[in-house]
Amino acid sequence: MPTHVAIIMDGNGRWAQARGLPRMMGHRAGVEALKKTLRLCNDWGIKALTAYAFSTENWSRPGDEVSFLMTLFERVLQKELDSLEKEKVRIRFLGDLEALPKRLQRLINEATERTALNKGIHFNVCTNYGGRRELVQAAKKLAERSANGEIDPSLIDEHVFSAELLTAGEVDPDLLIRTSGENRISNFLLWQLAYAEIHVTEVLWPDFDAAALKQALIDYQSRCRRFGGLKTTVSDSNEIIS
Repeated sequence: MPTHVAIIMDGNGRWAQARGLPRMMGHRAGVEALKKTLRLCNDWGIKALTAYAFSTENWSRPGDEVSFLMTLFERVLQKELDSLEKEKVRIRFLGDLEALPKRLQRLINEATERTALNKGIHFNVCTNYGGRRELVQAAKKLAERSANGEIDPSLIDEHVFSAELLTAGEVDPDLLIRTSGENRISNFLLWQLAYAEIHVTEVLWPDFDAAALKQALIDYQSRCRRFGGLKTTVSDSNEIIS
């Protein structure tokens, strides 16, 4: 099983449109799909789930849709926080959170603090998140530390750099799932997905269920993860040659 699964939850609007419903109904249905997916991952022993909830580019959507999403985030947090605590979920929000409504920021802080010591699945919600922005901010922090004499620039390596990312302390995703059939990563976890296996499904996010998750995991388990090297199974033994 993958240790860490990342998901680009795509297709809420198309799901609603196909049913003659407002786009907002698709987002509501998407929340239910995310709740089910989180519980399945927790039950099946996956240690971390990172969901792309709202990107830095999503602010360009119609104002009423953005306002609805911010309100939806607030309502879901208020409603589900007790359940998250009961199920020992540790939740973190990754992104430029200062740009969010103040009430939502307070709820995020409360949820993060109340679940910080939980030992269950790590649930990372990327909110107002952009992969390029994250990399730029990490580079700025290291530049400032170098200018202040806190770190020798020659000692900056991948480990030092990754420690400045929003996902610091989390293992990189093993598996990326993208719904709705789109074949791109959309500025999501650009550093962290370097060696993730990618599973694309035509299923629209609100329809993503246990069967769809199981299919993604079966697909993952069929892959040979080489991490840039060469592995060949020797026909007359179980030995792996790298």
